[in-house]
Amino acid sequence: LGKEWEEDGGPRKYDPNFKGPIEKRGCTDIVCCILFIICVLAYIAVGILAWSQGDPRKAIYPTDSRGQFCGQAGTPLQNKSMVFYFNILKCASPLVLLEFQCPTTQECTRMENLFLFRNATVVIEARQVVMKIFEDYTHSWYWILIGLAIAMVLSLLFIILLRYLAAIMVWVVIALLILVIGYGIFHCYMEYASLKGEPGANVTLQELGFQTDFAVYLQLQQTWLAFMIILAIVEVIIILLLIFLRKRILIAIALIKEASRAIGHVMCSLFYPLFTFLLLALVIAYWAVTAVYPLVRLLIYFLCKNINEQTCSPANFSDSPEKKACPDSQCLFAFYGGETPYHKYLIVLQFYNVFLFFWCANFVIALGQMTLAGAFASYYWAFSKPDDIPTFPVFSSLGRSLRYHTGTLAFGALILSVVQLIRVLLEYLDHKLKGAQNKFAKFLLCCLKCCFWCLEKIIKFLNRNAYIMVAIYGKNFCTAAKDAFFLLLRNMIRVAVLDKVTDFLLFLGKLLVVGLVGVFAFFFFSGRVKAFADTAPNLHYYWVPILTVAVGSFLIASGFFSVYSMCVDTLFLCFLEDLERNDGSAEKPYLMPENLRKILKKKNTAQPGQ
Repeated sequence: LGKEWEEDGGPRKYDPNFKGPIEKRGCTDIVCCILFIICVLAYIAVGILAWSQGDPRKAIYPTDSRGQFCGQAGTPLQNKSMVFYFNILKCASPLVLLEFQCPTTQECTRMENLFLFRNATVVIEARQVVMKIFEDYTHSWYWILIGLAIAMVLSLLFIILLRYLAAIMVWVVIALLILVIGYGIFHCYMEYASLKGEPGANVTLQELGFQTDFAVYLQLQQTWLAFMIILAIVEVIIILLLIFLRKRILIAIALIKEASRAIGHVMCSLFYPLFTFLLLALVIAYWAVTAVYPLVRLLIYFLCKNINEQTCSPANFSDSPEKKACPDSQCLFAFYGGETPYHKYLIVLQFYNVFLFFWCANFVIALGQMTLAGAFASYYWAFSKPDDIPTFPVFSSLGRSLRYHTGTLAFGALILSVVQLIRVLLEYLDHKLKGAQNKFAKFLLCCLKCCFWCLEKIIKFLNRNAYIMVAIYGKNFCTAAKDAFFLLLRNMIRVAVLDKVTDFLLFLGKLLVVGLVGVFAFFFFSGRVKAFADTAPNLHYYWVPILTVAVGSFLIASGFFSVYSMCVDTLFLCFLEDLERNDGSAEKPYLMPENLRKILKKKNTAQPGQ
């Protein structure tokens, strides 16, 4: 391509040979590629070591604080299948993530014996709630799947309609969202008014306290009043944003319309998130299994004189020569771990497991971003659409990304993973310092957590745009990140008002899908509509399938709209490059769509080839 950039990061110069993503490119960031492969091989070795040395039963069966399994046949605790945690809240600490051992006293017991313990009533009620929730899932799982299928159909329908009715759909999304939230406010008010004068309805949430029967909260006026206030605030915020951004919505519509056309020509891109999901599921499963397996119990037996201590196995200790020689000897749990180098550095291996989990997960996400960016860039820079678009743009882009830019993907993922690991360490330190009285240390730790959270967001944004530049020009990570940074810096206002407004409109689309499916699920599972009363399953808590459908709908919509968002971001960078490369003359015509040229008051003096 020659020298395309000025020394100070100036605009890109016109290149008559540039026709989209470069096909003739070389491998980038080879050192990081080699390092990533070595680390992954070491990760596999750590997994094999954990599987060979670990005790996976700890992940399946409950144990007490002495490491004894509860309810296992042939053990003294075979009739005590329940485990009681004296302070189960401690199980949510970061220490559990690294050591998989809950830092609170645990006892194996029978269900009827739980009343010997403090707060046992709450434990039993919580177990009953869990059992009821499980029963609700068994009775409603097929209806939940139907709700998720409806969410998928709505997402696909939304994208298809955007291709042909982008402007109308954007305004319809805005109007429907306002109407959905408005109906929510109206419904909350009607529920609030209907409870007026009802016995016990004026009890406050503070006076009621925690209840395992969540339906009790829906019988309070204060609950519906809180819902109504929250929805009203959201409604006002959305209306104000639309008022101030109304002039920029037209530009966002133009980008969305072009993205709709691009996805229409690259329909297989809509299903690429499934491939990313499968890879992420594999990474998460490998991390979880590797983290759980190293839980090795170290048991020791004590001789009569307590002179010597050796490891033992509780399964055959009663028939061992040591037991026969000394009937008073016992095989007791000492601690998790051992004296071998593997056990001594177990915490280090767990940190390595967490770090490689972040690295591999970020690599998978980066691969998806670069693949989609290459496919959509092929669409934008095609002089004649769809004739000049590759036959399989997604597969071609995926092949280029893996063949030439594995090191670049690993480099960007490594930077992000280091920041994420530091955030985990800060959370770990925060847990350790909870009992400390040093306010300055707490303040400093809070500032560090905030700074690294912001740094993670910035790195994600820069990485995303760097992968787009790599997909187009095939350069290494640092060069691509610099090019993307200066390009966005020179167009800071456009970045702020165009890209983010588009993201906001796509977010409204997600809310619309979730809102429609959620309202339908509410009327169906709650039995409020008589037509569905006989069809709906009989449930203990009708909010269980409603929340499941709502969360699942949001994830499904997010998967589809993530492709859309990546398409908009890619086309946006290509659009900025188009403005800098070309001037609308016969020799350097703009490749942007006509509606964008009209909005920006740009025009081509002659069509290509004339």
